[in-house]
This record gives sequence, C-alpha cells and structure tokens, in this order.
Amino acid sequence: MWLFLAFLAVPLIEIALFIQVGGAIGLWPTLGIVVLTAIAGTWLVRTQGAMAIGQLRSSFSRLNDPTEPLAHGAMILFAGALLLTPGFFTDAVGFALLMPPVRHAAYTYLRKRVTVKRFEMGPDGPRSQPPHGHPRGPDVIDGEYEDLDRDERSDRPAQDPSGWTRH
Repeated sequence: MWLFLAFLAVPLIEIALFIQVGGAIGLWPTLGIVVLTAIAGTWLVRTQGAMAIGQLRSSFSRLNDPTEPLAHGAMILFAGALLLTPGFFTDAVGFALLMPPVRHAAYTYLRKRVTVKRFEMGPDGPRSQPPHGHPRGPDVIDGEYEDLDRDERSDRPAQDPSGWTRH
C-alpha cells in the first residue's frame, strides 16, 4: 500500500514543485537547474560508486562481511536513478543518498528491520540449501566424471579395453 502511495505522491510533489519554481524563476532557468542537477548527479554517482567498489573489494580481500559496502553501493545506484529522474524532490532525495552519513543512517535503519535466517559459506560459494535436495555431510564428495570406455563417435563401448579395468 505504501508503494502505491509513493508512486502517487512523488509525481504530484514533482509537478507542484515544477509549477512553484517555474513560476518564481521562469521556464529556462528551471530546465537549466534540472539538467545541471542531472550532470552533477552523474559525476557524483561515478565518484561515490568508485569509492563503494573500492570498499567492497577491500572487504572481500580482508574476508570481512560485505553487507555494508553492498548496501552503500545499492543506495548510490538508487541515488543515481533519482538524480537522472527530472524533478526537484527526487534530486533532493538522490543528493541526500550520496552523503555517507545519510547512507549510514539508512543502512542502520534497514539493518534493524532485516533478519537473515541462514547463510553458509563453503568451497562452492554461498548456499542456503544443498543442490538438488541431496544431503551434504563430511562423507559426501561432489565430483564430475567422464566415461572413457565409450567411443567418442557413438554411445558404443570402445572396442579395445585399456587393460586397466576388467569386463
């Protein structure tokens, strides 16, 4: 329900702000401000995004939890989308999300409301459950094989066994 209200309220707020600002300073200065904020926002998103990627790489190299750098990167991406959207309200929210203290406060707020039930790291990467429903334990070894006793041109067994196996 709140998402519907946001999709309804944000355009109405933007239209009201365009009318107010356009009436106060005129059409061309209003359009100039919209274009300049998009250009400045793009530059800021690039620099902030590069810093977020550096922090993410650093957390990976030190084997730290990458949750916060990933969240900051997602907020920077969202800020970029807001800054490219024409409007004063979306620009204000986008510029606010580019400030590290605001991102940190938003991360802290969201972190309190998200609960991770289960997360495992292993040699195959993160998994929430074993593949194909097979149990994994200390006596299970994943592997791949290739049948060398088959003729490569067909599914028939090769004519001359190598002597390594008995038939």
